[in-house]
Amino acid sequence: MQAKRMKALVFVAPGKIELVSKSVPTPGPTDAIIRITTTTICGTDVHILKGEYPVKAGLTIGHEPVGVIEVLGTAVTGYKVGQRVIAGAINPCGQCGPCLDGSHSQCGGRPMGGWRFGNTIDGSQAEFLLVPNAAANLALVPDHLTDEEVLMCPDIMSTGFSGAESGKVKLGDSVAVFAQGPIGLCATAGARLSGASMIFAVDSVERRLTMSKQVGADVTINFQQKDPVKVIMELTHGRGVDVAIEALGTEQTFQDSLRVLKPGGTLSSLGVYSKDIKLPLDAFCAGLGDHHIVSTLCPGGKERMRRLIEMISTKRVDLKSMVTHRFKLDQILDAYDLFANQRDGVLKVAITP
Repeated sequence: MQAKRMKALVFVAPGKIELVSKSVPTPGPTDAIIRITTTTICGTDVHILKGEYPVKAGLTIGHEPVGVIEVLGTAVTGYKVGQRVIAGAINPCGQCGPCLDGSHSQCGGRPMGGWRFGNTIDGSQAEFLLVPNAAANLALVPDHLTDEEVLMCPDIMSTGFSGAESGKVKLGDSVAVFAQGPIGLCATAGARLSGASMIFAVDSVERRLTMSKQVGADVTINFQQKDPVKVIMELTHGRGVDVAIEALGTEQTFQDSLRVLKPGGTLSSLGVYSKDIKLPLDAFCAGLGDHHIVSTLCPGGKERMRRLIEMISTKRVDLKSMVTHRFKLDQILDAYDLFANQRDGVLKVAITP
C-alpha cells in the first residue's frame, strides 16, 4: 500500500464534523486494512453529530463499509489482497466471554458491546478502514453483486431483520412496525420473510409508506392522519398484535408499540434512545400483561454478513432502491446536511471516495 495519508470525516464537537487528513492506519497481526469503495450515513451518526451519543473528538465516524482488501495482517488467513468485502458494524472477536456465550454483538461487554467502528475506533467514512479481528469479520462479496446491493448488510439490514428475529415472529403472526426509515423498512421485510401474515407499517412520510408496501407491509398508517394505536386495535378486533417493532428510538413510538401488543406479546426495540423512556401504567397492564420487551444490537461477524449477502444474492430481498442519493467523500458534509434534515425524500446515501 502506497498511501500514507487519507481523507476522513471526524467528530470535532457536538454539532461540528470535519473532513480532515489522517494517517492511514497500520494493521496488527490479526487486522486488515480495506480501501473503502462505498459507505453510507446512519441515523446513529446523526446522534453522534448532535452530541446525543458521546464519542471522542477526532474519531472517524461511520460503521457501514464496503471495500477491497488492501493489506492483511501477518496472522490473517483465508483471504487475499484485492478481494471485495464487507464488515459488519459490530466486530466480534470470537474469543471473549460474551462471544463464547453466544452473544457476539456484546463482544467485550458493557456499555456498547462489539460496536467499534465510529464508536471506539476509527470508522468507515474515510478512504481506508482498519478492521480488527479480520478473520472473524470480513465477508466476501460475490462479483455479480454491486456495492449498493450489499451496502445495507453491515448495519441496516442486519439490525432490521434482527427486530423480527428477536421478536420471534412466526408463521401467521400479526406485526406492527413503528417508523419506516431504513431500519424500519428492513424490519418490515424481515417480518415478512419470517412468516408474518399481517404487517402494519407506521410512518408519516408517504414515500416511505409506499416503499414499505414493496418490502412486505399489508396496511400502512400515516400517524399524522390517523391514530395508529386506534387503527391497529380496530383491525385486529381488539386483540392487538403478536409483535410490535419499535424502529425509531422515541418515547412516543415505544409507548405506541406497547399499547398495540396483545397480552403475552413481544415489543422488539431497535431504536437508539437519547433520553429516558417511561412505561405507562395502563399500556404495561401494571406489569401483569405477560409482555416481553427485548432489545437488539445489530448482529455482526462474517457469518451473519454471509447469510445476509445470500438473501440478496438469491433475491429473497432487494434493498438497493433504499439508496436515494449519492455523494463523493469530498461532499460528505452536504450529505450529512441532507440526511440529518431528511430533505428531498432521502432514505440512504451512498458515499464513494
